[in-house]
Amino acid sequence: MKRYISILLLLALLPALRPTAITVAAAEPASLSAECATLYDAENRRVLYGKNASKRHPMASTTKIMTALIALEALPLDTVITVPREATGIEGSSVYLREGEQYTLEALLYALLLQSANDAAAVIAYAVSGGIEPFAEQMNARAGALGLTDTHFENPHGLDSDEHYTTAAELAVIASEALARPDFYRIVSTRRYIFTSLNGENPRTLINHNKMLMLYDGAVGVKTGYTKRCGRCLVTAAERDGLLLVSVTLDAPDDWSDHQALLDYGFEQYESRLLAEEGTLTLEIPIFNAGITATVKNRDAMRLVIKKDAPTPAPTFDLRPSPVAPIRAGEIAGIVSFTDGDGITVSSPLVFSEDLPLPNQRKGWFGFGR
Repeated sequence: MKRYISILLLLALLPALRPTAITVAAAEPASLSAECATLYDAENRRVLYGKNASKRHPMASTTKIMTALIALEALPLDTVITVPREATGIEGSSVYLREGEQYTLEALLYALLLQSANDAAAVIAYAVSGGIEPFAEQMNARAGALGLTDTHFENPHGLDSDEHYTTAAELAVIASEALARPDFYRIVSTRRYIFTSLNGENPRTLINHNKMLMLYDGAVGVKTGYTKRCGRCLVTAAERDGLLLVSVTLDAPDDWSDHQALLDYGFEQYESRLLAEEGTLTLEIPIFNAGITATVKNRDAMRLVIKKDAPTPAPTFDLRPSPVAPIRAGEIAGIVSFTDGDGITVSSPLVFSEDLPLPNQRKGWFGFGR
């Protein structure tokens, strides 16, 4: 019974078990200009390459990745937001929002992520949390929920502040979490957008600042950043053949070249390998009080980002002990896992394929009648 309970607890925690900071030894990409850099596997959530990847560093406008993530989790895209006076006239990059104007959250996110508008960041902070400080607290709580220990926010836009910092590795985690949301992925992949208020006044064409969308095959964003204190900061994602990689550089004078080198390295070395389609791994297990066997199968498709020259790992099955009827189709029977040579594991619940009533039971259980 204890072993069964532990299996159920493990299943409940599966989304949280993806590793976030495992460095894999491999040939390094070409020399980088960045002070801090990382290449990150967004699917299995692990670092594939790092240079000072755990060193704290200010992040400039790459802050806005977390701002967008918080906003998307808090409000629907069609939420109408009125610009408060406190959110106007913010220094730095801006779309010159005016008090009383109304925009949808979606429009403000385009301004935030394509134009890097600091005033849009402030408006979002007021709409979600009522102010800059409470929004920063929400950002820090979200970072904590992601398991990040070297990231701290003081504002939603990334203007210089002593206690506003992250690491290349942790910023990659934030970007991967945001990219898992289709709306974020779509917005940061957009090259241009017509930005206008709800009444249609003062339309402007916003151009995505991230040149990687034009420079690199498969690029999908994500965010640029710069202040004199931070240097040039850049987060890029690119996807090829189902493999989504995130590259991060902090203080990189030649960031475009750095990102091309990082992503080239990742796509040359790794692939997203399909290990099992949904329901294709099956076992026959005995049902002890019914004198029969039942079929169990993997509930989910299973993929693992793995080196191209690495062998495909074999599955490992961990079954619930002594299952007994009655059993419902879809009930969990255990776990199936694959683990690669670097210790990275992908798992899926094993579930029963069909209902099994009690022996000699009259119709009635689970649609069998009675």
